[in-house]
Amino acid sequence: MEKGGLGGVIAGSGFTFKKKFGQNFISDTALLDRIVDGAGVDKDTTVIEIGCGAGTLTRALAQKAKYVYGYEIDTSLKPVLQKSLAGVDNAEIIFKDFMRVRIDELEKTMPQYKVVANLPYYITTPLIMQLVENSQKCLSLTVMVQEEVALRLCAKPDTADYGAITANVALRGECKLIERVGREKFTPSPNVDSAVVRIDLCPCRLQVDDTEVYKKVVRAAFSSRRKTLENNLINGFSLSRTEARELISGCGLADGVRGETLSREQFAQLSNAVGKIIK
Repeated sequence: MEKGGLGGVIAGSGFTFKKKFGQNFISDTALLDRIVDGAGVDKDTTVIEIGCGAGTLTRALAQKAKYVYGYEIDTSLKPVLQKSLAGVDNAEIIFKDFMRVRIDELEKTMPQYKVVANLPYYITTPLIMQLVENSQKCLSLTVMVQEEVALRLCAKPDTADYGAITANVALRGECKLIERVGREKFTPSPNVDSAVVRIDLCPCRLQVDDTEVYKKVVRAAFSSRRKTLENNLINGFSLSRTEARELISGCGLADGVRGETLSREQFAQLSNAVGKIIK
């Protein structure tokens, strides 16, 4: 990167930050290196980066990875990226909205890959779920997200942060918190702190007969945290009280249990039992 660092590159390119794209760039090289290391990127790794920004993370990834495919929605960043990635020959910037990319089409020509990204907050959940649910070749996602989202992704059962997104990601992913990141590490500084999480993916992590039923069970279980699992299943699947009670007891769960106390394995077992009834 040229003299003057991130600020110099941006100032010399006529670029202005756009709030609609949630642009908050990282310039701390030590933090960038820790993100790359936390993602487990090495000379054999193909990386997809989503939201390249000024290219600081792209450059750090390219120094370790075999190849980096960077997706960036904002075409006005072209001159910034040309400067920040000067001399980098194993990175390709694709100016396209990744949320509009069909994962199955992308993976027809891709080797196995890892996603590493400083995600705009407004696409965090839909993008994570798009990859968790649809990818067959993504090995892991290492992403910078809002701290409260990170805590939900990595939450344990029967805690305040444990919710539907935790259980849905757990269907195929193992999530761990890599590092908390203060808002002062970004340009411009956002109004909240962030954190880096890594989600390792495994297509057959839980023995689930029907993933759609699993998601519906999770949605029903968390539809009202004040209500018991029994009542939420009755409302979510139009079951009789007897059917709901038999389902719960058949899965070895206690009377009066609430959905937020179930582990991912218990959700899998319950969803398989529900699937047999509703079909």
